[in-house]
Amino acid sequence: MNTVLRFCRHYPMVVFVLATAAVGLAFELSGPAGTTRWLVSAAALSIAATQLKGMVDSLRAGSFGIDILAVTAIVSTVAVGEYWAALVVCLMLTGGEALEDYASARAGAELTSLLESAPTSAFRLDEDGEAASVDISDVAIGDRLLVRPHDTIPVDSRLESERAVLDESSLTGESLPVEHARGDLLLSGSLNGSTTIEITAVADAAGSQFQRIIALVDEARDSKAPFVRLADRVAVPFTLIAFLIAGAAWAVSGDPMRFAQVLVVATPCPLIIAAPVAFMAGMSRAARGGMIVKNAGTLEQVSKVATVAFDKTGTLTRGVPQVSAVVAMADMSEHDVLRLAASAELYSTHPLGEAIVAHARTIGDVPSPTAAEEIPAQGVTAVVDGIEIRVGKRAFVAEPGLEIVPQSDAGHTTIWVGHDNRLIGRIDLSDPIREETADTLSAVHDAGVTVAMLTGDAPETAHRVGETLGIDDVRAGLLPEDKVSAITAMTKRPVMMVGDGVNDAPVLAVSDVGVAMGARGSTAAVESADVVVMQDDLFRIPRLILLGQRTMRIAWQAILIGVGMSIVLMLIGATGFMPAFVGAWMQELVDLACILWALLAARPSRQERELTERMLRAESTTAVESVV
Repeated sequence: MNTVLRFCRHYPMVVFVLATAAVGLAFELSGPAGTTRWLVSAAALSIAATQLKGMVDSLRAGSFGIDILAVTAIVSTVAVGEYWAALVVCLMLTGGEALEDYASARAGAELTSLLESAPTSAFRLDEDGEAASVDISDVAIGDRLLVRPHDTIPVDSRLESERAVLDESSLTGESLPVEHARGDLLLSGSLNGSTTIEITAVADAAGSQFQRIIALVDEARDSKAPFVRLADRVAVPFTLIAFLIAGAAWAVSGDPMRFAQVLVVATPCPLIIAAPVAFMAGMSRAARGGMIVKNAGTLEQVSKVATVAFDKTGTLTRGVPQVSAVVAMADMSEHDVLRLAASAELYSTHPLGEAIVAHARTIGDVPSPTAAEEIPAQGVTAVVDGIEIRVGKRAFVAEPGLEIVPQSDAGHTTIWVGHDNRLIGRIDLSDPIREETADTLSAVHDAGVTVAMLTGDAPETAHRVGETLGIDDVRAGLLPEDKVSAITAMTKRPVMMVGDGVNDAPVLAVSDVGVAMGARGSTAAVESADVVVMQDDLFRIPRLILLGQRTMRIAWQAILIGVGMSIVLMLIGATGFMPAFVGAWMQELVDLACILWALLAARPSRQERELTERMLRAESTTAVESVV
């Protein structure tokens, strides 16, 4: 009952047409002769007048009113006595909005589910450990919260319980549960598992990750792609062709009925509905795959991308340094060099020092230094096992001398280890390339797109990575403003820029399509980007490109199918073999066919399925190698 009332409230004109049909049928069966014709004709003409007013308003606003075909069809069918056909056209015209809303709801189911899953309340613990329900807007940073089984994490928070298992599929597209330990960051919007957990808020509702996603999704639902406006312009020649065929049929036959028979199948609903439905379906499928596209125009740009430019550190590479080689000198063993350096760096917060300590712990224990001092921009000096050790830059560790020093490979960062003003070893560190990077770039190439890399790293490091991965265009030694200039100067456009850090925000903003990697990436990068990839997974980039290409292809196909079927029906109507009433219902079938075709954008293409299978094979191979 509530559904019926809601429908009546949202679509009163549809209810008016249906009520007119019901009363008209009653009069047709038992009423006075001619009453039905006057009743139905009056109702149809009133709807035509309403549509005409809206069309005039559109013309004054500078937009071509494509409803002129429908208005003319109603008037002409009433004029020749085909009043039931006129009412069917009215049903199609007034029901078009309801049909589009239904199709868009089906297409945008994933976007809608994200909006509906937004948490509205939380259970806050007081000093006595008692939980009380509060509005999510009242949650403050530092509040201790209780999350019941299968409830949504209300705000970004830190886990206080021993462990938790969360469903993060709505955020990242990852279907498997994710395990967390005490102290881990939990993102709002994640779904708790089967146990009650305690958390501490590290952000309020407005500053939490999920609320930012909700804002992006809301913006995406209300957006309109430039392609949709292009589809509006396609209606202009379509309208002229329809009037030309209708006028010719009337002129040749001398029968005004032919004019009405042509126009009842020429209403432009496929042009109005098909493109928005296809774009909504594409954005919904992107959301299901953990990619939030901020607006429909972005999806159209994605379909045309000619160049994808990647940041290196943290995007093509892990962004976390790892020890790649340990070289011993002065009669020291590699184990001793690593052990002494790790001990000296034990309390350092520098990423390179932390990487050395982490690597040493995989081999053996790391002793605590007797004393340690960090020298800014130089290195660390420490006393280990009674020996003073220096770790850091070459000039800091030992005075330059004539001793022969083994050279490290290009593209590595070298940390020197010394004792008593002489070198005893060297540790090379590198930022390893992600396991999925090579396959990702190969898939981007397969989609017909050029690959570039923009990085602030030294040229030798950048070119080593570029050669390894087969990157077409490598640009190194760039500051943030240099990256902006590089993107602006690229000739193969549109350009998609993929990055994750704060320094990527300017270049993401100026690129044709900016993609921020990872839900845990910088807020500045996320806000500057056009697409937010929720999971830190490079495979999402070629999937996004293929998704955009398929969405655009389906949108065009849906429009051409509608136009083609309408023209065929118009030609049949011009012969007089198809009554106006039948033609009006045939046009309804054309609308339905266009919408069903547009909804195909919600399904992956063959190339996307092959890419997904390739991704799964790569992931399984990596998992096996890690176990071995």
